[in-house]
Amino acid sequence: MADAARGLERALGPLLAAACGAHRAAFGAPALLAAWAPGRVNLIGEHTDYNGGFVLPMALPLGTVLVGSPTKDKTISILTTSAEADKPHLVQFPAPCQSSPLSPGQPRWANYIRGVIQHYPGGPVPGFSAVVASDIPLGGGLSSSAALEVATYTFLQQLCPDDGDLVAKALVCQKAEHTFAGMPCGIMDQFISVMGKEGHALLIDCRSLETVLVPLTDASLAVLITNSNVRHTLTGSEYPMRRRQCEEAAAALGKTSLRDATMADLEVARSSLGEEVYRRARHVISEIARTAQAAQALQDRDYGMFGRLMVESHNSLRDDYEVSCLELDELVAAALEVDGVYGSRMTGGGFGGCTVTLLEAGAAERAQRHIQDSYSGTATFYLTKPSGGAKVLPL
Repeated sequence: MADAARGLERALGPLLAAACGAHRAAFGAPALLAAWAPGRVNLIGEHTDYNGGFVLPMALPLGTVLVGSPTKDKTISILTTSAEADKPHLVQFPAPCQSSPLSPGQPRWANYIRGVIQHYPGGPVPGFSAVVASDIPLGGGLSSSAALEVATYTFLQQLCPDDGDLVAKALVCQKAEHTFAGMPCGIMDQFISVMGKEGHALLIDCRSLETVLVPLTDASLAVLITNSNVRHTLTGSEYPMRRRQCEEAAAALGKTSLRDATMADLEVARSSLGEEVYRRARHVISEIARTAQAAQALQDRDYGMFGRLMVESHNSLRDDYEVSCLELDELVAAALEVDGVYGSRMTGGGFGGCTVTLLEAGAAERAQRHIQDSYSGTATFYLTKPSGGAKVLPL
């Protein structure tokens, strides 16, 4: 484990150095504080988090760093090094106070940061300068937004400490995304970015917020993320519409959320739901059950069972929830043709982004070659292991 931690520190070196260099160039002074938060890949449990269900993500070695220094005035200045972020890449705004709170605006990338600053419980937040740098692909479904929120919060904890409550930290970051980015996300992304543990996936009960660490340390096993490089933007109508359909189904079944519903309940109400809402609910109810089963399979090292559940999950997301796309379906089909692959599925919100594949470590190279040869687009691969959660970086 210590080796993996040292490996992560080495991998962060260039990202951290680039951020510190950009800070000195932009603001004429060295960065004194640094924080890092990981992206995540969800192994199984998609679109279940806002239905009070189970999810099984792992934190990634890919992440976002935020470096900076307090300033004498009450101005907050933030620069992003991401060429893909909307412009301007440098923003300035006054630190919030009770009579003058922050509100969302342009550019969009800065809203995630503004939201965390506004909702941060450990204030008052002073003026500061900061630079953001990330190696998480934007729009890839690996949660670059939650990593930015959690890195911001971890940075603020050094400027003006809060009480250190990790659950509260994740909830503030989620609230920032709801209120400043207009994205009604569940709790999974922020939770795993805060709570991730090296060598483990995390089974999260999104209703009780209880977590169970599931070991993922078998050296003969690998997790391959394949980026379709098809970009999705989820704040369009599709994500909120799915969420409304789930709420509609739960109400029709007389349940607080679909977490409390069974397949039998759903079948009884089928005629009153409408076919589309019925299929949305069928995905969620079956996916919640699959995720609990998959966590047990991983505990038991029953990788064949885990892989079968991944494929069932993908098919359900494709056919019942209708959030896959041709590119993701192509990538999954190609992965499943490779000997040594246990299972593969789309991961993240959908409409592009990434697939996640569980496979024998020895099959990784073969799988990447075959997927690239079979795919109509250009894929990017990340062969990865579970990482730890957000942390302060020494400068």
